Amino acid sequence: MHYILHLTNDCNLSCSYCYVCQKQEYMDSATVRNAARLAARQDQATVGIGFFGGEPMLCRDRIYEAVAYCRELEREYPVRFHFKMTTNGTLLDREFLEFSSRERIMIALSCDGTQTAHDMHRRDRQGHPTWERLDAVIPELLSHHPYAPVMMTVTPETVQWYAQGVQELWEKGFHYFICSLDYSGDWSDRTVRILGRQYRVLAKWYEELTRREEKFYFSPFELKIASHIRGENYCHERCELGTRQVSVAPDGRIYPCTQFVGKEEFCIGDVINGINEKKRLALYRENEQTKPECSGCAVRGRCNCNCGCLNYQVTGSIGSVPAILCEHERILFPLVDRMAERLYRDRNGMFIQKHYNQIFPLISLVEDLKR
Repeated sequence: MHYILHLTNDCNLSCSYCYVCQKQEYMDSATVRNAARLAARQDQATVGIGFFGGEPMLCRDRIYEAVAYCRELEREYPVRFHFKMTTNGTLLDREFLEFSSRERIMIALSCDGTQTAHDMHRRDRQGHPTWERLDAVIPELLSHHPYAPVMMTVTPETVQWYAQGVQELWEKGFHYFICSLDYSGDWSDRTVRILGRQYRVLAKWYEELTRREEKFYFSPFELKIASHIRGENYCHERCELGTRQVSVAPDGRIYPCTQFVGKEEFCIGDVINGINEKKRLALYRENEQTKPECSGCAVRGRCNCNCGCLNYQVTGSIGSVPAILCEHERILFPLVDRMAERLYRDRNGMFIQKHYNQIFPLISLVEDLKR
């Protein structure tokens, strides 16, 4: 189970596609401690704590406090905490990066690819672009966290630079790409066609890197390949609404995912009283119902149509699938399946190890440590 602590809804940026209602709300010490203690009581060997916002680096002292308290709880409960943080990166510095390295906090960096694409949407409160500030900290980040993932949002306005952005970030040293569309954007037939062309460029890049036996992760392709190999309803693709991860608001109330924070009808508990299992299960079962748009679809079990968080963000209902999601999946499936078939047919070693050997991540880490 992962507990995502929304330390604040405040942010030093004003990204045009952000779904967070920016308010100067901050999680206090008591809420941090109560959330950590609730997580420690879950009767699980490992528990994840995530730091989220807004911009969590506005609350760096709370992060220090949370990690220290979790280490105390590890002496009290049979649990081991692991940590992650999603940040816009503009407030990172050497002191925090050294701390995060010591405490093994995984840092995911929000960056939208090329300078042009990034600065189009990711500006500060005064409207100034932020790429140069971010670019300056990337070498330091990767020196402390060589496996740091980059979180990339693709909009209708920036889709033409999608492939170029991924490739430029690869050249900077990023190997893990978590890429998603701004599904609430104003997608048109023209921008969807551009998206298809960009994915074809990325498929060639992916295949080339795989044949060179490079180690990397590109989420849109990896998840589709895994859903084919491991069967329908592959767990890492499906939305497990509130069952594998919950979000804790600054006031301590608990929600099933980040997009629902502050929506009272989706509150499933709080850090004092715990999670209302009846309400959480009811939301999960509602989300599992077949969506009207998906009835009879051949790839229903492999696509992301049951992501209640995404559906709600775009359509206002967990049971209604946005049209752009269907278009996106129709583009990806045939493209990725054909590419994966070629690599499998050729018995490409990296492809086989990556997708069929479950201990490959561990083997890869050991190999890297020996270098």
